[in-house]
Amino acid sequence: MKETNLTAEVSKIMWDKIQIFGFQALWSPMIILISLLFMVLYFLFTGPLKHKTGLTEEPTRGQKISMYSAILLFYVVKGSPLYLLSHIVMMAHMTQMAIFYLIVPLLVIKGIPEPWWRKIFETPVLKQVLNLLTRPIIALLFFNVSFSLYHIPEILDFSKTSNWIHWPVTLFILFAAFCMWWPIMTPFKDRVLIKPLYKILYMFGNGLLITPACALIIFADQPLYATYSQPDAFMTALALCVPTSVLSGMNLGGPQVFLNMPLVYDQQAAGIIMKVTQEFLYGGILAKIFYDWYQSESKGIDPLPQQSVSVNAERG
Repeated sequence: MKETNLTAEVSKIMWDKIQIFGFQALWSPMIILISLLFMVLYFLFTGPLKHKTGLTEEPTRGQKISMYSAILLFYVVKGSPLYLLSHIVMMAHMTQMAIFYLIVPLLVIKGIPEPWWRKIFETPVLKQVLNLLTRPIIALLFFNVSFSLYHIPEILDFSKTSNWIHWPVTLFILFAAFCMWWPIMTPFKDRVLIKPLYKILYMFGNGLLITPACALIIFADQPLYATYSQPDAFMTALALCVPTSVLSGMNLGGPQVFLNMPLVYDQQAAGIIMKVTQEFLYGGILAKIFYDWYQSESKGIDPLPQQSVSVNAERG
């Protein structure tokens, strides 16, 4: 109970401190508009205008929930106070990464109607690229290597020097995440890329390959990233989401002013958050794979006793 109260108190203190950056930095009106636009377009082209996109029927309720949830989470990680906090404390950064790369792609794959996916995979040039990058081994390496390289200190710090660098890097890793999830989540029933047993090995491989990046962060005994420790790099990163007019009169001195703990503790907690989130999510996916495999095997065995009875009856 005391730990819960302490966490709530720390959160309130942090919330009070970031109010100095103003509404635009905290809630990003631009990302609100982009998110609403995505929702409206999805509603129109899966509903009243579905015939214009080759759909004969609307997506299922589950597909709609998945897609709208993905758009909402997109806003949370890129437009809400979590985005601002991700440039201040590394724990928020890793929370953002876990949601954006491990959950959003899953929801989008489930939410987009299959005919749309088929059109995407049949587009010239893009077809060859997607067919290559969604092959299981390549997809596995593509995402995990991209994610690990991004967390090399020099690369992460460089990516936060400008929105012209930060957004392309972010979207590139998001694309890699889509490719990683595709082999086991593909809606194409006629293109099964991995058998159930290999899906299990695939998920174990994912867990193993992401571990070095998390371990680098968890076991480091000093801050690795200038963005989260050095005043100049910290202010440059804040400029990605805070208007220049707001920052110009500030001299914050670094992220230490927002934290009530050593910076290395924040860094270690960030690595733990990423690893634990990944383990829970991958564990859930593994459980579903086991369940679907069991169900398919059961259905394959059930007809045999009936067939045996009918054969015996004919002989009698």
